[in-house]
Amino acid sequence: MRYFTKQQGQKESVPVDLESLGQDRYRLTVNGKEYHVDALSVDQGTLSLLVDGQSYNVEFEENGDEIGTLVRGQVNRTDVADERKLRMRAAAGSFSVEGRQLILAPMPGKVVKVLVKVGEEVKEGQGLVVVEAMKMENELKSPKAGKVTEVFAREGTAVENNAKLVVVE
Repeated sequence: MRYFTKQQGQKESVPVDLESLGQDRYRLTVNGKEYHVDALSVDQGTLSLLVDGQSYNVEFEENGDEIGTLVRGQVNRTDVADERKLRMRAAAGSFSVEGRQLILAPMPGKVVKVLVKVGEEVKEGQGLVVVEAMKMENELKSPKAGKVTEVFAREGTAVENNAKLVVVE
């Protein structure tokens, strides 16, 4: 199955081919480079992956077509679309992020730093807020260029999973 992924702040989507080899084993081809993956579901929202001999514990959360992952302390948000969905988006002309974007806390944690103010113009991929979760600091970035219209995050405060942090329009 072919998918197209676009990480937050990335300009172009990347083709990803996923082929099941049976018994929780997969061949993953990312932008032409092949990987062999053993995947084991550990818990709801957690996978243990062995990728070409390297071990990874991956926590993930799906939100529509977007998947949030925590891998080795790094939080990533990735838009994932199969070929059919990508064609539908292209027909609608809406693969890029548009409109009001609400940036949410990817997991419970503490706001360490707020990097923007209301009214500030930001670029796609620019840091907005730094949240500490699981003893790691994660910089949450703007999914698009625009203006910061609301800032809910306050330095030093605890936040729950999916807490509203910043709005970019």
